Amino acid sequence: MSMLGVNFLNEIVIERNITQPDLILNKLREEIIKALNPKGSEEETKDGMDCVLCAFDFEKLQLRYAAANNSFYIIRNGKILIQHADKMPVGKQHGSSEPFTLHTIQLQKGDTIYTFTDGYADQFGGEKGKKFLYKRFEELLLANAHLPMREQQKMLSSTINSWKKDYEQVDDMLVMGMRFPQ
Repeated sequence: MSMLGVNFLNEIVIERNITQPDLILNKLREEIIKALNPKGSEEETKDGMDCVLCAFDFEKLQLRYAAANNSFYIIRNGKILIQHADKMPVGKQHGSSEPFTLHTIQLQKGDTIYTFTDGYADQFGGEKGKKFLYKRFEELLLANAHLPMREQQKMLSSTINSWKKDYEQVDDMLVMGMRFPQ
């Protein structure tokens, strides 16, 4: 699904020159549905993916985004601001598909933005073999947001490795962070 998504994203953004996040996700959904459910096919595939798509205007310190199922975080002045997603995948779903929502956020110098897959929070481990969970993930990010980004990367990696111990990794894990200089 990731390979399909990346190929279609390249086509949509580079070849078709669509750059608005909500329009990109709407078009991406169309292409994924067409690819997985060709005309004349008797079997319907309801496969899809979660996605956060951000477009930055660095001069105006603005962030425009559209998101499918995955929220993301902005840490500002020691507080976590959760940026919510539309509760639908990029792909076929039950019921009708609404267009994705375009959100615009005015950023501030010093803001740190974190996008991530659900793999980190869903990882089993710890003393009782439980999931890491989003609450623990948020606390970890908040407690370490003051660190340089490379140190945060090392901290996130060592924390999840200590957590999962001998448990198998259950899903892909990606955490991406970006800080706007003061």
